Amino acid sequence: MPYLTALKQESEILLQVSQGSERAFAMLFHHYHQRLGVHIYRITKSEELAEEVVQDVFMKIWLNRELLTDIDNFPVYLYVISKNAALNCLKKVAREKVRTVDLDLIPDAAYAPETSDEDYRYLLIDEAIDRLPSQQRQVYLLSRHERLPYSEVAARMSISKETVKKYLQIATESISSYIRNRLLVSTLAIMDFFFQNYS
Repeated sequence: MPYLTALKQESEILLQVSQGSERAFAMLFHHYHQRLGVHIYRITKSEELAEEVVQDVFMKIWLNRELLTDIDNFPVYLYVISKNAALNCLKKVAREKVRTVDLDLIPDAAYAPETSDEDYRYLLIDEAIDRLPSQQRQVYLLSRHERLPYSEVAARMSISKETVKKYLQIATESISSYIRNRLLVSTLAIMDFFFQNYS
């Protein structure tokens, strides 16, 4: 992307902005925002996201306006921070898309695209339980699903209460770890899709 055209007397305008001039800031915004929006749109492929990023970039410039006098080349500075902001925006969208994205993007997805977030979580829990060693799985199901006290679980399985507690702790940690890993894989797959297509 070619550098944005510099404002006439840009250094003076930047100085005024750094001193809190809203009029100078408006001039800066109106001069750059359209071309900056085009630049960001090339990254995000979304007019809505591009507009959001432009607003965020200029908000940060205003909030950190006292630093403008230290910038040697404002167009280059604007190019760099806007690109970073656009990529961060895509990462945010990718994280949010974990809840709504077409599930064909997720490796080994075993559920329909219309599956709700809550149903998906229960499905992952069921998958994790199925992967447990048989005794851990039985302890977990008796304790968590049938709501039996440790003493009754121990009696049914002919093991001690301490063993029940130990199996239950290990099983719970294994289930939590499995769910975290599956969600991480989903997030990485979606982010990889976005960066391959939009970066």
